[in-house]
Amino acid sequence: MALFRIDRRTLLTPAEAWRRLTDWERHGDSVPLTRIVVRTSPQTGVGTVFVARTGLGPLSFDDPMEITRWQPPTGSGPGVCRLEKRGRAITGWAEIEVSRAGTGSYVVWREDLRVRGLPRALDGLTSRVGRVVFGRAVKTLLRDQPC
Repeated sequence: MALFRIDRRTLLTPAEAWRRLTDWERHGDSVPLTRIVVRTSPQTGVGTVFVARTGLGPLSFDDPMEITRWQPPTGSGPGVCRLEKRGRAITGWAEIEVSRAGTGSYVVWREDLRVRGLPRALDGLTSRVGRVVFGRAVKTLLRDQPC
């Protein structure tokens, strides 16, 4: 399994960190060569489906995802969102957890990323690349500036 984990602290409130991390179309702005299209309404909640299209021209692939758990943060507990990746090229899951940390938030992004056809011997490399790419995305999404 190509598991990885990203941990970040931010001065944003849990509600604002959650809003930014679950604004799916903004993810396309933070992952190179990627565009996100939400295919269902509402755009948040269990059953929401969106597709990340990554690449250039004929060297592109779709990464469809569905939200299977949606629990926004509350004053008494963390928020948790789980995505199931259901594509032909990419499978696995991702979980985003946002909890209160002092006056800000603590974010944990866990993911099991599978690339079909890639040998399991490369899971370590896949994990490292995933941690770098999604770590940058999380950092960009949580950047303390107006949206």
